Amino acid sequence: MLVLSRHRDESIMIGDDVVVTIVDIRGDKVRLGIEAPQSIPVHRQEVYDAIQRENRKSSQTAPGATKDVRPQRGD
Repeated sequence: MLVLSRHRDESIMIGDDVVVTIVDIRGDKVRLGIEAPQSIPVHRQEVYDAIQRENRKSSQTAPGATKDVRPQRGD
């Protein structure tokens, strides 16, 4: 893990197109601003973990569990 010290309004670059800026510091909380292309998902860790759990759960669907689901017709 790379550990950096930054002051408010200072930034770090991740690759060529992700910028993380220290927006505010209040007590033990740091507010970050993250600029990234829309193709790069940015989530808080707990949200990312929940997404991963749901993805694993949906990939473990029992055989035949979707037999009554009808495909949608394309327009």
